[in-house]
Amino acid sequence: MSTLLPLPFALPLLAAALGMLFRGRRRVQRAITTVLMVALVGLAASLVVATRGGGAVAADIGNWPINLAIPFVADGFAALVLLTVSVSAVLALVFAVSRGEDAHPLFHPMVGVLLAGVLGSLLTADLFNLFVTFEVMLIGSYVLLTLRGDRRQVRAGVIYVTVSLLASTTFLVGIALVYGTAGTVSFANLYGVVQSTPTAAVGASLVLAAIAVKASLVPMHAWLPRTYVQAGPGVTALFSGLLTKAGVYVLFRLYSVLFAGDPGYRGLWLTVAGITMVVGVLGAVGRGDMRGILAYHMVSQMGYLILPLGLWTLAGVTAGIVYLVQYVLVKGALFVAVGTVETLTGTGRLKALGGMVRTRPWLAVAFLLPALALAGIPPTSGFVGKYLLIRAAFVDAAWVAGGVAVLVSLFTLLSMVKIWNGAFWGVLTERVRQEPGGVAVGLRPVPAGGAGDDDPVVPRAASNRRVTGMVAPALLVSVAVFVLGIGAQPLLELVEPAARGLLEPTAYLEAVRSL
Repeated sequence: MSTLLPLPFALPLLAAALGMLFRGRRRVQRAITTVLMVALVGLAASLVVATRGGGAVAADIGNWPINLAIPFVADGFAALVLLTVSVSAVLALVFAVSRGEDAHPLFHPMVGVLLAGVLGSLLTADLFNLFVTFEVMLIGSYVLLTLRGDRRQVRAGVIYVTVSLLASTTFLVGIALVYGTAGTVSFANLYGVVQSTPTAAVGASLVLAAIAVKASLVPMHAWLPRTYVQAGPGVTALFSGLLTKAGVYVLFRLYSVLFAGDPGYRGLWLTVAGITMVVGVLGAVGRGDMRGILAYHMVSQMGYLILPLGLWTLAGVTAGIVYLVQYVLVKGALFVAVGTVETLTGTGRLKALGGMVRTRPWLAVAFLLPALALAGIPPTSGFVGKYLLIRAAFVDAAWVAGGVAVLVSLFTLLSMVKIWNGAFWGVLTERVRQEPGGVAVGLRPVPAGGAGDDDPVVPRAASNRRVTGMVAPALLVSVAVFVLGIGAQPLLELVEPAARGLLEPTAYLEAVRSL
C-alpha cells in the first residue's frame, strides 16, 4: 500500500500535463479528468481501509537522508480527509462540466494542479514539502479564480495572491526558525518541538498563523468572501471542499505533532473558534446574494472545525472529524444548488428571485436538505456533528464556546431560511419564470408551457438533461446527509481510531521514522 502513496500527488500533475497537451480538445480533457477522479477516489478508499484500525503507512521518494527526505504518510485521519475532499471534488466537477464552465482550455489542467497541491498537503510529513504543496495549490487556485479574466475576477485574484504570498512568507520564516532550532523539518523529529526553546515555539507559531490565514480564521478571514464570490459557481464549489479544508487538516496535524497538543494554547483556540463563528455568521446576515451568504458561512463554520483544538479530548476530536467529513460535502452541495440557480436565472441576488420551488422543485430539495444539515437540524448529519461537538465542549467545561456554537447555529438557520424564502419560496418572479441565464451556458429558456415548435435545435429534453447534471451532485449529498444522520454509528467507528491517532501520534511518527 505504501508504494501507492505518491500517486495522489503525482497523478493530478500527470493529468494536468496531459490536459495541457490536449488543451484544444475538451472531450479528451474531460476523459482525462474522469479517469483521474476515479483513480483518486479508489486510492483514497484503499487508504481508508488500510488505516482504519489506527495504523499508518509511509513512503519515501528518492531515498534521501531524513533531513532531506520527501516523505508521504497516511494515517486514519489523512485517509478520511483524502477520501472526503476527493468525493467533494468529483461532485463539484460534475456540476462545473454540466454548466459548461470547463470551456476554457486551462480549466482541467489547473484542476489537476490544484488537486496535486491539496492532496499532497494531506500526505506530506515534512514542513518544507508542506510549504511546496501549498504553493502548488496557490498556482492552480489563482488561475481557476481568474479564468474569465474580467475586471472583478482580476481584482479578486490580486487580493487572493497578495494575502496568500504574505502567508507564505510568514510560513517560510517560521520554517526557518524551526529548522535553525531543531536542525530538521521532518515531522518524525519535531514532536513537541515548541517545548524545546522559545525560538522553536515562535517558529511553530508563525507556521500555525500562516495556515490560519489560508484557513480563513478571524481576524485573517476577509479575503475569502471577497474572492470566492467572484469565481465561477463551479470553481467556488470546488474551492469550498478543498482549500480551507486543507488548512484545517494541517492545523490539526501541526498541533498534534509540533505542539503535542500543548494545553497552554487551548484557551487561544477556543477564543479564535468562538470569534470566528460569530464574525462569520454576522457577515452573512448583511449579504443579499446567495454565494455571499454561503461564503461568510464558510468563515463561520471554520470556527466549529477548529473548536476541537481547544478541547483536545477524544470526544472533541472525534466530533470534529465527523463534522468535517459531513461539512465538506454539505457546503459543496449548497454551492452547487445556488450555482444552479445563478446559472438558470442569471443572478444570485435574492431580491430578483422567488418561487423556484414551483419551477424547479428538485433544485429546491437539493438546497433545502443540505441547508438543514448546515444548520444542524435533526436527523441530518449536521445535527450529529454539532451535537457531538457541543456535548464535548460542555463535558470539557468549555461553556462559553459551547454556548456560542448553539447560538451561531440559530443564526445559521436564519440565513438558510433567508435564502429559501428569497429564492425558492414566495412569489414567482418574471426572471425565474423565464430563466434568462440559461442562454449563457447553452441552455435555451423553456417557456412555461413546454418547448415550442420554433425551438428545434435545443428541445426541452436536452435542456433538462443539462439541468439534471447540475442538480444531481446536490441531490446525492441530500441523500447522504440523512443516511449519515440516521446511521452515523459506522462513521463514528471509523473516525474514533483516527481521532485517537491525532491525540497519540505514535503510529504516525513511527511510520515516518521507519523510512
